[in-house]
Amino acid sequence: MNVASLTPPPLLGLGVVHSGCLVGLDLKPVTVEVMSRRGPAQFQMAGLAEAAVREARVRVGSALAGLGITLDEFALTVSLAPADLRKSGSGLDLAIALAVLIAVGRLEPSFGPQAIVLGELSLDGSVRGIPGVMPMLVGARSLGFQKALVPAPSAREASFVEGLEVRAIANLASLVDFLTGKRELPLVARQALPPVRQLFSRNIDDVSGQSSAKRALEVAAAGTHNLLFTGPPGAGKSMLARTLPSLLPPLSESDALVTTSVHSVSGLVDPALGVIVEPPFRAPHHTVSDAGLVGGGPVVRPGEVSLAHNGVLFLDELPEFRRGALEALRQPLEDGFVVIARARSRVTFPARPLLVAAMNPCPCGNYGNPQRACRCAPLERTRYWSRLSGPLLDRIDLKIKVPPVETAELLQKRERLSPDRTSSPTARIARARLIQEDRYHRGETRHAHNGELDGQDLERVAHLGPRGLALIRRAIEQLGLSARGYVRTLRVARTLADLEAVECVSEAHLAEAINYRSNDAMTGASVELRAAEGAS
Repeated sequence: MNVASLTPPPLLGLGVVHSGCLVGLDLKPVTVEVMSRRGPAQFQMAGLAEAAVREARVRVGSALAGLGITLDEFALTVSLAPADLRKSGSGLDLAIALAVLIAVGRLEPSFGPQAIVLGELSLDGSVRGIPGVMPMLVGARSLGFQKALVPAPSAREASFVEGLEVRAIANLASLVDFLTGKRELPLVARQALPPVRQLFSRNIDDVSGQSSAKRALEVAAAGTHNLLFTGPPGAGKSMLARTLPSLLPPLSESDALVTTSVHSVSGLVDPALGVIVEPPFRAPHHTVSDAGLVGGGPVVRPGEVSLAHNGVLFLDELPEFRRGALEALRQPLEDGFVVIARARSRVTFPARPLLVAAMNPCPCGNYGNPQRACRCAPLERTRYWSRLSGPLLDRIDLKIKVPPVETAELLQKRERLSPDRTSSPTARIARARLIQEDRYHRGETRHAHNGELDGQDLERVAHLGPRGLALIRRAIEQLGLSARGYVRTLRVARTLADLEAVECVSEAHLAEAINYRSNDAMTGASVELRAAEGAS
């Protein structure tokens, strides 16, 4: 097609197209204005454009040349409004190209304020996919846009956002044909969430022995409670942690859209699927930076704690992580979101993962190992544990010692459990989560998971009788439970009751929850547990 045969270019023209860029997960609308006039070839850009945006002039010029349009006779001025918003990424290319075509008189100004244009151009005029299409469309819908033009490679991701008339653009020529009435572009049909694939590398019944650790995994998955495994090398801590995704239920539609939005901003969504329906599992190396773990960078991007939102964040060799990175986790673990403040912007990312950590008991790893002697001096062990601050450990609900596996258990043949058996951990976890969600929908709690309940919620759903109050009072006095530790202990106790599908939190549930709070107090708490079980 030769677009040059359309209306001859005027002496002066203005083209206006609406687009947008992301700041965190929030769409900031950008109005692309292009003014053209006769004169020496020139392409100026204003509006705090970063390098990828400024380079659009090269891509736009080459793509228009493929349509038979040369810009040598025009002086073009591109304004990206608002001027004080820093523009990043390549998603403005398509909007700039269309605004140029309107400004030089090759297209009629058929765009109104209700349409948003997104996409990156290649040199031959094809439209490339861009990161963040889902949060952009969600933001466009909330801002009142009614139509959207998106890259064809991002169409699958766009199909899960309702409330917009979305069309997928494969190349600039087809878009021009559509806008001049020469062809029709099909609408992107709304899609339902695809089925869960459940391609897990580990399953809990692959692990030999470790019944107490498996029980802790079940409790953590049922109520989204943070978990720490401590034990010698080779005991199975990492393998246990990697079985956790197989215990978690698929994401709900709302959770899937939020999780996909976070991954989409980072360019981690499979274009063939377009959505994430399984809880993500993130396991960063211990050399990760602060920004890599909690988010940040020159162009603010989500960190691992946000990429693990609604899923699992696994920190292996916990004391080896940088102290600053671990301390930066304290706020998101408590609040469920990360706030990254910059001089020009303030970005918020969701961050409510299930934290699972693993560590050795000492630098050599053999402290407390009945099979091997520890080579570490007491001062070395103290320094090793001091890498973890008290406030961080206080945010971990379940602390489990993982001993070496006995030879008989290691060699014993295991019977794999069918996932649909009512006695399987997966079935118990699913039932416990349904109980929590029912309480939330009935208005009894303000959160859908026990791991998020606050004091007012716990007063209603985890009420303690006189014997329970006496037990928790002794735990506070003897174990030094903080106020946060008290709340988190009640959360775990409520989850233990939900796993048994009982209404009331008993002393046995409370004693087991106390037992999980501190490795150092496990013996005393076990005595309390036996006493409570005998009394009940």
